[in-house]
Amino acid sequence: MLILFNKPWGVLSQFTDEGSGHPTLAGFIDVPGVYPAGRLDRDSEGLLLLTDDGRLQARIADPKHKVAKTYWVQVEGEPDEAALAALRTGVRLKDGLTRPALAERIDPPAIWPRDPPVRFRKSVPDCWIAVTITEGRNRQVRRMTAAVGHPTLRLVRWRVGDWTLDDVAPGTWRSV
Repeated sequence: MLILFNKPWGVLSQFTDEGSGHPTLAGFIDVPGVYPAGRLDRDSEGLLLLTDDGRLQARIADPKHKVAKTYWVQVEGEPDEAALAALRTGVRLKDGLTRPALAERIDPPAIWPRDPPVRFRKSVPDCWIAVTITEGRNRQVRRMTAAVGHPTLRLVRWRVGDWTLDDVAPGTWRSV
């Protein structure tokens, strides 16, 4: 079984909260025996895959398999070609150089509003970029955009491998 879940902002990518007080997957998915294939931070939204197949879970989550993950990222400022080129060639982070990513500016995607909304600042422009990575370090996309001078304001994972969030509303899931 494979579940595509559109994880809302603020939800933990686990079934128990361990006393944190944050909502968890248990509040949205009542299917026994499925586990997340990878993580999505509490302050990130979008596609989270869950499965009851351990081999599939490992293939999706293990960086050695290089499963592509595409994120729509609202960033502070307007990245120029040099910033995008840096993302495309690899960015030096504290834990080493990232693999090259696909990165391009995109029009603001027609997606759901975030709750709570991203803080709007009249004096600081923002824009959207699409970033595709083939590894999954902790908070990697956020750290990459910050390293090129454009901190992440909103992060939505849209695609993992061949699976996308098409027709999956926030807080809902479907089995494929």
